[in-house]
Order: sequence, then structure tokens, then C-alpha cells
Amino acid sequence: MTLLGRLAPVARTSLGSALALCALGTLAALAQEVAPAAAAPAAAPVMDKGDTAWMMASSALVLFMLLPGVALFYGGLVRAKNVLSVLMQCTTIAALVMVIWVFWGYSFAFGGGTSPYWGGLGKIFLAGVHKDTTAATFTQGVVLPEYVFIAFQMTFACITPALIIGAFAERIKFTSVILFVALWVTFVYFPIAHMVWDSHGLLFGWGALDFAGGTVVHINAGIAALVGALIIGRRAGYGKDNMAPHSMTLTMVGASILWVGWFGFNAGSNLEANAGAALAMINTFTATAGAILAWVLIEGVLRGKASMLGAASGMVAGLVAVTPAAGFVGPVAAIVLGAIASAACYYFVAVVKVKMGYDDSLDVFGVHGIGGIIGAIGTGIFASSSLGGVGYAEGVTMGGQVTTQILAVLVTIAWCGIGSAILYKIVDALIGLRPAEEAERQGLDLTSHGEVAYHG
Repeated sequence: MTLLGRLAPVARTSLGSALALCALGTLAALAQEVAPAAAAPAAAPVMDKGDTAWMMASSALVLFMLLPGVALFYGGLVRAKNVLSVLMQCTTIAALVMVIWVFWGYSFAFGGGTSPYWGGLGKIFLAGVHKDTTAATFTQGVVLPEYVFIAFQMTFACITPALIIGAFAERIKFTSVILFVALWVTFVYFPIAHMVWDSHGLLFGWGALDFAGGTVVHINAGIAALVGALIIGRRAGYGKDNMAPHSMTLTMVGASILWVGWFGFNAGSNLEANAGAALAMINTFTATAGAILAWVLIEGVLRGKASMLGAASGMVAGLVAVTPAAGFVGPVAAIVLGAIASAACYYFVAVVKVKMGYDDSLDVFGVHGIGGIIGAIGTGIFASSSLGGVGYAEGVTMGGQVTTQILAVLVTIAWCGIGSAILYKIVDALIGLRPAEEAERQGLDLTSHGEVAYHG
């Protein structure tokens, strides 16, 4: 047999093996094409740098609302002898609450516990948090570095008690303010924040709508302010001495800073830089504009002159009212909501407070409390898709949503009202709330801090 004849069977065998291997390889490749698509695990959510940058900016904007916004707004509204006391209180409250938030506040609000009333002890001293942990659990799937979420929520915790001090400005000890704030954020603010914004929270479970803090911030602060004004009592010389604002210029600057910072407050609460944030942004413009015009018009008709104080008050009233509604209503409805809230706030400031005789120095309850209540309930109405809003959850009607909003408001009022009254009484028993009358008449800048705002 020739060599070719001897090799032929081997060649045929090798060729067959090669063809078989090719066929098997082709089938394996096809299997690899199909199998991973069906069996591969879902890709982990990826952090978006744009969202992260927006939330970092929003956190800074909310701090800007407090320092210098609230500080200057309130500072201009008090008498010259007390302006530094207000600035000092705002500054120290910001620092105090930041430390408390890191130590136990974040855990009490968002610690991962399943209680409907508080977040538990799971993240005391930020246990388990580091630069690579994310806050997707608390941000409804939006992946942010947890430190960014902590910082954003921290600024809300800082500004809320700072709003309260306007109700009893010019007549409270500095040490009493600091002790009260430490207790109040712990036992009132953190539980309400958990109830409203944590997925295990009581009001969250009810389906209450609060986009950026109508209940958590404004009703909470407004009720605590009213309780404080009633317990602490009226300023020495109230109704007799001239207690007009010493600088409407400072107040206007502060109010304008508040409006700018409020875009971080409202649009930032969307937690993403997307269309939802854009809706909150435009509503922060339109509701505030409607509220300013309403206050100016009402004041002009009833008093004959429209004041800068009125315009600034209307500005804040509109911002307060749209806070719970910012991401749920349309821009036209936001104008209406702002105007309604402004009119209601004007009535409480100009009529109700005068008739009842209580001394809410800077109208915290009249603007933040009433504006927050109007905004919270109005959210349930204007969120309707028939009125240009985003609509309700499946199966929820306008009547049902409004009922839920009212219940959320009542729970906040009860929790804050009772809790705040107890805490004021505790502070009064421990160190007293008010300075001596002579110290109050001389001015808290000098008697509490040993300095004056203006020389010469």
C-alpha cells in the first residue's frame, strides 16, 4: 500500500474529528450568547456623578439658607440691641445640631430600624458608614454616597430649630436656647423626620405627601415656636415700647438668600438632577411670586401702603407653602397655593395674633406654622392630575389624600406641641428660660455676649 493509501484513513478520521470539534465549538459559542442573557444577575445600580454633584450643591444651599439667610432675616427684624444675639444663636445651633446629627441624630432618623417612630441605634456615631457606602435604601433607589445623604439631611435638622428662635427672640437666655435645641431635635425633630421620610415611618406608611418638609420643618418649627412664645411670655415693654425692626435692609438681604437657598431645599429633595428637580425648581419660583403679590396686594388695600416687611413676609410664606408640594403640583397651581397661604399668613399675623395677644416676636407660627399647614393640606388637593399635578398613588382619590394630609398635620401638631411644652418646662426648671428683666431691657447683645453690633 502506498504511503498515501496508508494516510487516507487517518486523514479522514482527523477531518471528522476537526469537523466535530468545530460543530461543538459553534454550539458552545451559541450557548454562551444565549445563557448569560438569561442567567446573569441584574447589574448593581451605578452611582451617577451628576446626581451626587447636585446633592452636594443642594446641601451647601440649605446651609446657606441658615447662615447667613435666617440669621440676617431675623437679625434685621429685631431691635439693634439684640441683633448679635440672634446671629449667635443661629451660628451655635448650626454647629450643635451638626455634632448631634453625627453622634445620634442620623441613627434616630434613618438608622435602619423598623419602628414607625424612630430609626433605632444602628448608626450611632455613623457606625458602618464609610466613603463607599451608599444611601440607596433611604433614597428610593437613587444611588448616592451615604455621606452626601447624611450631609443633606443634616442641613434640614440644623435649620429647623433655628427657625423656632424667632418666636421668642430678644427674651431668652443663650444657654437655655442651646439646651432646648439639643433636647428638641432629639425628642421631636428626629422622630418626625423618621415618621415622614423613612420607608418604615408611620406617616410614610400612610402615604402622606411631604416633598421637602412641610410637616418635618415648618409645622414642626411653627408649633414649637407658638408653644415657646406662650410659655416664655411677652417681651418686657410689649405693647408699649417701639419694637419695630431695626434694619429692613438686612431682612431683605436675608429673605433673598433664603429664596436662593430654597432651591437646594426643594429641588434638592428630589435627590436626582432630573425632571422632578426641574418641577420643584419652577414651583419654587412661581409659588413665591404668587405669595409676594398676594401679600403686597392685601396690605396695599387694607393698609393703604405696601411695605418691604410685607413683601419679605409674603416671600417666606410662599416658600413655606410650596415646600411640601414642590414635586407634586404644577406651576400654575403653585401660584394659587402660594397666594392662598400668603393671605392666610397675613390674617394670622395682622389679626389673630393681635386679638389673642401672644408675642410671637418674628411671626414664626404665623408664617411657618400656618404656611406649612396650608401647604401640607393644599398638596393633597393640587397634586391632582386634573389640576396639573402629578396625580395620586393607584387607588387614592383626592378626598382620601386630603384626609391623609390632615391626619399627618394633626400628628405633627400633637407630637411637637406636647413634646415641646414638656421640654420648655424641663429647661425652665433646670436653668430658667428668661434673663433678668434689666438684662432684657439693656439688650441681649451686651448682657449675654458682651458685645454690640453697631458702634458710634
